[in-house]
Amino acid sequence: YAPTRCAAAQTSTEQGILPPCHHHETVHDPQLVPCTCPLFSCPWEGHLEVVVSHLRQTHRINILQGAEIVFLATDMHLPAPTDWIIMHSCLGHQFLLVLRKQEKYEGHPQFFATMMLIGTPTQADNFTYRLELNRNQRRLKWEATPRSVLECVDSVISDGDCLVLNTSLAQLFSDNGSLAIGIAITTSKAHNAEAEM
Repeated sequence: YAPTRCAAAQTSTEQGILPPCHHHETVHDPQLVPCTCPLFSCPWEGHLEVVVSHLRQTHRINILQGAEIVFLATDMHLPAPTDWIIMHSCLGHQFLLVLRKQEKYEGHPQFFATMMLIGTPTQADNFTYRLELNRNQRRLKWEATPRSVLECVDSVISDGDCLVLNTSLAQLFSDNGSLAIGIAITTSKAHNAEAEM
């Protein structure tokens, strides 16, 4: 059972329950990255290459494989703030999907979804991600360049540079309190053109 303000990431075979979100302070050593998991107040710092193993071993974050996956966020009725998170491995890189329920205005919770590349901003520019909601003959798509985990997920969400759903829109696409989000990641067109030259 998920306690209040926890997060749940569910795959077809396993379900992980994660505690509430706390944010981290700015990094002073440019070589070190703070724990990129927005769900934890985690003091860990390390190099970019070991972020994935830290997330998997310490925080037991599920990782889904493949260019196109479906992420099922359960218990959408939990009070804000709540985060759901999953790692997505494809095209030789790992991405972090963060879905956050947060009140931007008091009494009006919204859902914010974004993809973060576990890599540098330059590497992130090589990819495009698409989030898609599809239910009851309705389809909603968001397509953008992922941000690097070196950037702050809180600022991405506060800037609204992500898929944003109000509660009534989220309910249109949810099924018994669960929201299925189709995720597809491709290399960007500019990157493909450079590769062909």
